[in-house]
Amino acid sequence: METRRLGRTGHMSTILTFGAAAFYKVSQSEADFAIQLAVSHGVNHFDVSPAYGEGETRLGPWMETNHNKIFLACKTLQRTKKTAWEGIKASLEKLRVDHFDLFQLHAVNDIETLNLALSETGALEALQEAKQQKLVHHIGITGHRPFVLCDALNRFDFETVLFPLNRVIATRFNDMNDYRPLLEISAKKDVGTIAIKALAKRPWEGNMHMFKTWYEPFDNPTDIEKCVDFTLSQGITTIAMAGDLSLWPDIIKAAEKHEPMSKEQQIEAINEVRQYHPIFQ
Repeated sequence: METRRLGRTGHMSTILTFGAAAFYKVSQSEADFAIQLAVSHGVNHFDVSPAYGEGETRLGPWMETNHNKIFLACKTLQRTKKTAWEGIKASLEKLRVDHFDLFQLHAVNDIETLNLALSETGALEALQEAKQQKLVHHIGITGHRPFVLCDALNRFDFETVLFPLNRVIATRFNDMNDYRPLLEISAKKDVGTIAIKALAKRPWEGNMHMFKTWYEPFDNPTDIEKCVDFTLSQGITTIAMAGDLSLWPDIIKAAEKHEPMSKEQQIEAINEVRQYHPIFQ
C-alpha cells in the first residue's frame, strides 16, 4: 500500500489509517481479525481514543508486542491539564505501551474549546509535558470545523490535523465545512493531514441503519473507490477507515488500487453526489 509523509512527524504513513472507532462494540475475536486484515495489507498507522468504546481494550493485547511495527495515535477529550494527564496515563495502561507516536486534542469544534485547551491550565500543557518525558512523540489536533483548526494551527505548531473531507462536502462548501483553507495552511506549515468521513453520503434517514457508522456511508464498491480516490487526491496524507468493519475490505481494495484523480474526474465525482447533503453543514 502506498505511503505518504505525515508532515513534520516524518513518518511514512500508509494512505489508510486503522480507525479503532470501528471497535466501539466488538468482541476480541472480531478485533483480532480486523487487526490481522489491516496489517496483512500493510496498514501501519493506527488511531484510537478512549471515546471509542472497546477500542483501547481490544487493541491492547496486540499493541503490547507489536507497537514497534506501527505508528500509534491516541486522543483526549479532556480540556484541562490535570484531566488530560490522567487520560494519557490511563490510555498508556489500557493499550499496554510505554509511549504514543502521536497524541491529539480530540474534537475541538469551537473557539471556546480551543481557548480552554490552549490555556495555561489546559490540556495542551499536559501533552507538552508528556512529550518532554517521551511519553508522547508528536502532538496533533482533531475536529469537525476546519476554521477552528486553522486558528489552532496559527496558535500552536501542531504536527498533524484530522478533519472531515469528502466529495459530498465539496458540493456545498460553507463557512463551517470548507476544508480548503485548512489544506492550504497545513501544506504551508508541513502539517500531516488525516481525513475522516471519506465515505459519508448523508445523515441517516429513518430508524433503520444498515451500518454502525453514525452517518449513512457509500457502500457500493465503485462508489467507495471514487470516495477514496477523491479524498486522497486533495493532498491528504491518510484516510481513517470507516467505523464499520464490514466496509473495510472494499476500502482496502480501493486504497490498493488508488490512482490520483484529474481535475475533470474530481468534478465528475462531485457532480454525481449533488443530491446528498453533507453531514457537517
